Amino acid sequence: MTRKAWTLGFIAGLALSFIVQLSASASAQDGTDVVTGFPREPIRVATWPGGKKVAVSFALFVEVFGFGQGPVFRPDLMSRNPDLVNEAFRQYAITSGNLRVARLFKELDVPLDLVLNAAFPRAYPAVWKEFRAIQPNAPIVAHGINNSNDMLPLGRGLAEQKSYIRRTLDLIAATTGVKATGWSSPSVYSNGDTMQAMAAEGITYNLDQMDSDLISRLKTPDGALVLLPYPTVTVDMGQFLARMKSPTEIEKLWLDYVLELASEARADPAREATTVVIGIHPFVVGTPDGAAAMRRVLGRLKQDDKVWLADTHAILKAAGLSNR
Repeated sequence: MTRKAWTLGFIAGLALSFIVQLSASASAQDGTDVVTGFPREPIRVATWPGGKKVAVSFALFVEVFGFGQGPVFRPDLMSRNPDLVNEAFRQYAITSGNLRVARLFKELDVPLDLVLNAAFPRAYPAVWKEFRAIQPNAPIVAHGINNSNDMLPLGRGLAEQKSYIRRTLDLIAATTGVKATGWSSPSVYSNGDTMQAMAAEGITYNLDQMDSDLISRLKTPDGALVLLPYPTVTVDMGQFLARMKSPTEIEKLWLDYVLELASEARADPAREATTVVIGIHPFVVGTPDGAAAMRRVLGRLKQDDKVWLADTHAILKAAGLSNR
């Protein structure tokens, strides 16, 4: 995948997810998932541990793209060969950025989820070893093989998607020793076959749901999947690259989003508990200015008596669901 194609595809994917989000909400409420056509039902949670009402999980995307591929910070320089500026932008994030985020969450004692391209540990073994030493217990959510040229084989049938998911899970297990039970589709690009293939290959939950504040259960022909809310607007990469928002602007968005959910819960104590999985990327929060914004967000959320900072496994357990 070329850099231009990646950028155009990323923006197009965001636009499509927004359109789907608008039309999906009503359909999700009437028991049918709009994308897959499979039965879907909300999972009711009254409160989270300690009387909290908003569960928030930060999911760090640890990805690999390959030389000359991936996110672009300076589109005006893309015609260069080699494009050293944009390559440096990516490499800084992959190395220094990932480690800075790992250290920050450890320092602040905030749980972190790790959304992992299966190819990353072998592509960057030294970075992976240091990262895992800092965050040894962060749950690993499978994120395909890579984010450029080895992504989900959409449109090629259920069997090929099962094979791809199995290959991803096997590679993660071989390089990390972890049997991942969570899934996030590369670039949030999946279809009904993907959901069915996940269930068939032992995935129990995913982060592909972008249309709700509530956890739900999708009933595929090969078993059920728990869908954890992963809102379109809170993904930092979309705000940073597609909408050109700075880390400080994204900081305000995150706080407004989560604290408004907390305010709604205070106004209506009988309101169901909500969940937000926020996607973060080292290109945004792995720089010193991005980490400073992330630090302020975490500090403020830790002060709110209605907000519970947790990882996905803790959320599933508290909701009476299993991640095994």
